Amino acid sequence: MSKVLCFGELLLRLPPANAGEWLRSNTMPVFVGGAELNVATALATWGIPVKYYTALPDNIISKDITEYLIQKKIDTSPITYSGERIGLYYLKEGADMKSSENVFDRKYSSFSTLSTGVVDWDSILDDVSWFHFSAIAPAVSESAAALCKEALQAAAAKKITISVDLNHRTLLWKYGKEPIEIMTGLVQYCNVVMGNIWSANSLLGIPVNPNIHEEGIQENYLANARLTATNIIEKFPECKYVANTFRFDGNENNILYYAALDTLKGQSVSPIFQTKSVVDKVGSGDCFMAGLIYSILTNKSPKDTISFAGAAAFGKLQEKGDATKNTVEQISIILNQHQ
Repeated sequence: MSKVLCFGELLLRLPPANAGEWLRSNTMPVFVGGAELNVATALATWGIPVKYYTALPDNIISKDITEYLIQKKIDTSPITYSGERIGLYYLKEGADMKSSENVFDRKYSSFSTLSTGVVDWDSILDDVSWFHFSAIAPAVSESAAALCKEALQAAAAKKITISVDLNHRTLLWKYGKEPIEIMTGLVQYCNVVMGNIWSANSLLGIPVNPNIHEEGIQENYLANARLTATNIIEKFPECKYVANTFRFDGNENNILYYAALDTLKGQSVSPIFQTKSVVDKVGSGDCFMAGLIYSILTNKSPKDTISFAGAAAFGKLQEKGDATKNTVEQISIILNQHQ
């Protein structure tokens, strides 16, 4: 089987314990992550050959990280070693990635400063059948956005399937370009688009019902998902699949999660997943994306695809860390419990 290439910035996540306890205890865990690396880690866990492209400084820390990824059966051969630093972010324990308290420290990182014209895409893509990136990568810097476009053009020229996760991080888009300006130029190459109806609105200008939360009805959310998907497929003709996720966790005693997968032929909906507690919210969407890629590559039906991806994302909510350790068998058990 040819490989999936995941492209994006590797990050170190530092979760300071609440109320300054990390200062009193002189300890803080470190998690290796980044949206695209989390996808790569999940796919490798599920037996899909995967390689990972990022840029890291040439130092002992990067060597430790690279060895760690190799142990997880991720092909690290595409990694470029250049620049001065690895990107960091600080997220308090239990917080969501979209929290306003999230602190990014990735300016002038190796990935954000990498230039176009230096990567040998022909060689890197030689054994690749699927290319994945997220909207976080072009949000980091203008040069990273240009590198994304260069990579997508190379992948499209080789007829490689391209997927994107419409992660919207408002704290990142700081280099003078609106997200819509950049993302519409990148999504034109994509065959699979994943996100939610609100990120599609923010990043692609796709309309969303402003009163949908007041209605609060699943049927209406799914109808808006269908409308969003139809608009994306019409606007970006290369797109064949659009997945939208819905997670409602304002009430910690009743967290609901479900997802929809739309094609020109219609919509398939996952079971409703429900829990009263969450261990770690980080990486759930990445796990969903990996589940989507895994299911399409293994020729699952649309219904089975969205159900597996939804179960994978829901299972990640009960795992500490950035990437899932759940196997395909464990995800299948989660799915059976919520059918």
